[in-house]
Amino acid sequence: MPADMERHDSAWRVFLAFLRLGLTSFGGPIAHLGYFRAEFVERRRWLDDRSYSDLVALCQFLPGPASSQVGMALGLGRAGWPGMLAAWVGFTLPSALILMLFAYGMNEYQVLADSGWVHGLKVVAVAVVAQAVWGMARALCPDRFRAGLAILAALITLALPSAVGQVAAIALAGMLGRIALQSSPPDVLQAASYPISRKLGFAALLLFLLPLAILPIWAAAGGSPTIALLEGFYRSGALVFGGGHVVLPLLQATVVPTGSVGNAEFLAGYGAAQAVPGPLFTFAAYLGTIARGPLQGWPGGLVMLLTLFLPAMLVLVAALPFWERLRQRPDVQTTMAGVNAGVVGILLSALYDPVWTSAVHSRADFGLALAAFGLLVHGRMPPVLVVGLAALGGWALAAD
Repeated sequence: MPADMERHDSAWRVFLAFLRLGLTSFGGPIAHLGYFRAEFVERRRWLDDRSYSDLVALCQFLPGPASSQVGMALGLGRAGWPGMLAAWVGFTLPSALILMLFAYGMNEYQVLADSGWVHGLKVVAVAVVAQAVWGMARALCPDRFRAGLAILAALITLALPSAVGQVAAIALAGMLGRIALQSSPPDVLQAASYPISRKLGFAALLLFLLPLAILPIWAAAGGSPTIALLEGFYRSGALVFGGGHVVLPLLQATVVPTGSVGNAEFLAGYGAAQAVPGPLFTFAAYLGTIARGPLQGWPGGLVMLLTLFLPAMLVLVAALPFWERLRQRPDVQTTMAGVNAGVVGILLSALYDPVWTSAVHSRADFGLALAAFGLLVHGRMPPVLVVGLAALGGWALAAD
């Protein structure tokens, strides 16, 4: 953490501070960062604006859920390693528990999967992902070249609808961004210092990379569906750039083709995830709970939740000692500019398949999705209200 952040709080106080945010922070990662600034910069004065901005810059650069990583780092700086864990648990626990209970309801009453209000949740996912594509494209594709990278990534992932296609799209976009955007002047970034040794950073980086190498081999050799799920969730958490919505196509490619989770159940849970506070990555708790296989129910939910978040924790610790030097390099900045454009394309292809193709089957469905999109983008209505209205709309359409 920045050197000016004093570490003199207990982990319990950190937990309570983040639990309140976990119960009230709606609106996605950008909104979460605003809540964090108001709470920890303005109200509690844990750190100043410059230190907070540096921390946000770091977490925006890393793979994983940026708002959760900022929270972990704040907890680490305030109360050490127990504080890091307390911040994550406090911010994550409320939405994870709600989504696990929702999964139990879906498992107990299979008729829910075909009910009108669940169909409304599937339709509102179209609007939510479309809003994410719209906002990210404006921010991350400001010129023709990066817009072209986004389209190329979308075409690749439509042609190769699997994790391989997504990784290939991200890698190609990053490589092309580094080549073509190299002449762009690098951003001037403020300096910050982090009291974590390089040795610890290297150890965390090794722990981050090892599962990416070992789990695919283990899954292929053993044929275990549980190991395959763990590999898919860990890989998804390690490759997500650009916010929680981008995890959608990665997790869909992990659980739906294998039959662990049905596509209708997947989209219903994703719609429900929009209605709860806290990080969108808690969608993993729903998927782990509802998945078919040896590991399911609440143990499966907890294991998959930890598996999806683990790479974000490790890469944060790995990056802190090296971040200052790395982020000043022009080639890193241009590579990440290309990666971010590719992320927009991946999300665009996911908007079509599986989100659109599985949810929009009639003019009424399209009208409901369009209304939800308008309320989110132009009406600026809170997502939780839009989700509730869409569920009511789906129920009303089914009743007719």
